[in-house]
Parts: sequence; C-alpha cells; structure tokens
Amino acid sequence: MLTTNPFDDDHLHEECGIFGVSSSDGAAALVALGLHALQHRGQEAAGITSFDGTMFHTHRAMGHVAGNFDRDDVIRSLPGDVACGHVRYSTTGETALRNVQPLYAELQSGGFAIAHNGNISNAMRLRRELVRRGSIFQSTSDTETIIHLVATSQYRTLLDRFIDALKQIEGAYALIVMTPDGMIACRDPLGIRPLVMGKLGDAVIFASETVALDVVGAEFVRSVEPGELVIVRGEEIRSITPFEKQAARPCIFEWVYFSRPDSIVDDHSIYSVRKNIGAQLAIEAPVDADLVIPVPDSGVPAAIGYAQESGIPFELGIIRSHYVGRTFIQPGDKVRHLGVKLKHNANRALIQGKRVVLIDDSIVRGTTSLKIVQMMREAGAAEVHMRIASPPTRHSCFYGVDTPERAKLLAAKLDLGGMTDFIHADSLSFVSIDGLYKALGESHRADIRPKYCDACFTGDYPTSLTDHDESSAVDQFALLAERMN
Repeated sequence: MLTTNPFDDDHLHEECGIFGVSSSDGAAALVALGLHALQHRGQEAAGITSFDGTMFHTHRAMGHVAGNFDRDDVIRSLPGDVACGHVRYSTTGETALRNVQPLYAELQSGGFAIAHNGNISNAMRLRRELVRRGSIFQSTSDTETIIHLVATSQYRTLLDRFIDALKQIEGAYALIVMTPDGMIACRDPLGIRPLVMGKLGDAVIFASETVALDVVGAEFVRSVEPGELVIVRGEEIRSITPFEKQAARPCIFEWVYFSRPDSIVDDHSIYSVRKNIGAQLAIEAPVDADLVIPVPDSGVPAAIGYAQESGIPFELGIIRSHYVGRTFIQPGDKVRHLGVKLKHNANRALIQGKRVVLIDDSIVRGTTSLKIVQMMREAGAAEVHMRIASPPTRHSCFYGVDTPERAKLLAAKLDLGGMTDFIHADSLSFVSIDGLYKALGESHRADIRPKYCDACFTGDYPTSLTDHDESSAVDQFALLAERMN
C-alpha cells in the first residue's frame, strides 16, 4: 500500500483534535459533527464517549469520522447529554485500536474518560515508576499515564487527584475529561496546544478550533486560558488556575499549517496570518517570475499574500483531485510512480515556458519539494523557484507533532545552497523567524522570551524534555561503549 498523496509523507502531521459537549440532548451527534470539522488534525482514528447519567458508552474506530460516526446505529449506541470525542494522528504509541481515544477507565470515584491533544514529554519516566508500583497499562499511549496518576493519587477528591496528576507531567496538553460529576477542560500552563469554549443554547462546548464551533452552530465564548481548568456541572461553570502563572508559549505552527484557514486562534484569523506570511515572504525573498503557484491546499493563503505583495499573478498550477482515497494498491514501481499523479497534477497549459514561484508551508525531509519541482519541470516550466512560508525546520517537536528525528530533517543536514540543490530548484528561500512573528503582529528578539513555541525552528524548547534527554543519554552511553569495545 502507498499513500496516493505524494505530499502527505513530507509534512509535519497534525497532532490530534478534541471536541466535548455538556448539557445537550443527543450530545454524541454534535460531537460527531465537531469531529468532522477537526478531521484535518488527525486521520488515523476517531472515537466518542458519552454519559447518560448512569453509564458511559464508547465507540472507537480506525479511519475517518465519516464512515464510522455517520451511521444512526452508532450514534444511538452513544446516549446521553454529555459526550467527548477525539480524532487521532499518533505521535506516541502504535497505530492500534487500543490507543484510540477517548481512553476510559473505572476509578474508585467512578468512570473516567479522557481525550488529549498534545504530548507528555516525561511519560516514559512516569510510566516506568507507575509500573514499578503495580499499575497495569492497557495501551502504549502517553495519555494513559494521566489516568494512572489520577488513580494512584493520595488526594481525596477527584478534582484534587486530577490536579495532582497534571502537576507531575511535562509537555503539552489540551484535555477534555468526563466523570459522573461533569466535564473538565484544561490546557497546559504554557498553552502550547489550543482549546476554545463555546455555547449552543444551554450546552457548553469545547473544541480544538473555532471552526468546529461554527459547524455545529455554536457561539464562540473564549479560549481556555493556559493553565486553566474549566469545570462544567450541569448549568454551573467555574474556572480554577491551580498552576503557577507563566508567560504563554502557544505553538506557532498552528498559524503556519495545523489549523484550518477558517479558524481563529488567540484572536488571530488563521487565513489572514497566512496571507501576511506570504506577503512578508515576498518582501524578504522577491524573484522575477511569471506566476505564483501554491502547493495545494496548505500553501494557498500564503501564495495569495505573496502574489498580492509582489504583483505576480496567482494561478492554480497544481490541480488536486478530491476524489481519490488515501491508499492505492501498488503492484510495481511503474504504477507506484503513476499513482502520485492521482492526487496532484501539473496544469501543463498554464506552466509551459513560464517562470514559476511555488509557495509551500514547510520543508521537512525535502522529498515533497523535490517531487513538486520535478513536476513543474516535466510540465515545461522555464524556471522553478521555491518559497517556504515558515523558517527552516531544524529541530524535532516533542509536544504532539509527528516530526522525524532531527537527522532526517533536511534543514538540519544542509545549508540553504545544499537544500536548493537537493530539490533541484533554481532558487529557494524561507520566511525569516522575524518575518513570521511580524506576520502575527509581534516582534522576535533574541534578548526576550519568545511569545510562541517556535522550537521546531529555533531549538528553544519551553519545557523540560525528560524522556528525550534520558534516551539521548542512553544512546550516547551505548555509542561510547561500542567505541571502547
């Protein structure tokens, strides 16, 4: 099997998406609609858990929301006026049904369901200690660590046990938790992962992005603040902030790529920011060309901004088919090569003899850019220039984004000239880190703490990376031992 989209394997994959509803008849149906709007954040699996006042009900499945949660029998099997759901792209743990969320457990206090967007960067250390103390894990997901920390906490109330668990974990998280007493939504103290709150009549809704509120007809109320827990019990809503106050560091890649263009994150329109990035890229890296062409679909807003700022016409030089499945049986190399064009194809009549500027959101391994440049040249382009609407990705992410190990990141291995040669472009430029911040209406200075988590570009990680550091130490010890032998 091979992914038919030649561009899928060389993007930073979205982390996950979560959606929760409290106090609404048929809550699971609303959750299913919300997950449809968040499908871009995770396409491996989906799950919904509901509570009917007495029992919890769960349905989890591999694949997309459509086909799994658009059936009446499935929704009927999820009764209750409280429900939460999750779409998954695995960043920790294998791709298997046992890792599909929401995860559910019976605790001393009753049922406990949790949906998590993010990554716990000390989960392995915590897991080892929990197993040593007798915990038995049912999944390989880092999220299950939270359940065991809650279960083994010595505090009396479930809320205090949950807070105790959160204070032991590092990394990034946006969580929706369901218990017999109600729903809890929270973000990590740095607000690395997004979470918003909305209202639909008497119902309270939480979602990873505002677009999911739009789809169900809910009104956006506000973002859940970094380090905040919002507790919903029937019509009662209260907020607590049990963590020491810190300056927020939301993930800057939400604006570059992850969020849908029609979402608003922290008062910034994703679409407008991406257009601003494209305009800034045109100022920083102009080129004499005939056409500005986006790499579909994520490069479109930045390409519009680049075209408007540069005065070079915007054209759809790569046509995407929306009617091809994600996989295609490949009996040989020849068919595998042809399968690439099932998803994207060059608009040959437009490109022939033209000098083109290709706009994409990022370069990860570089294999995508190589294929795109080759596609343009085969279509007769006279020159092919690549412009990237983010700085070079030189560092791995440990906060819920599926990033290759650093040795596989093109920008970590090669300088700009080497990357240009690798993708066979006539020129290559990235927007600067200063330009990226400017597109968000902010400034980036080396002498002050950044407003966003930009670690994938700068290597400035805002939290400890316990598991990574311990793993690196073990690897270095093994390498030293091997050399000594």
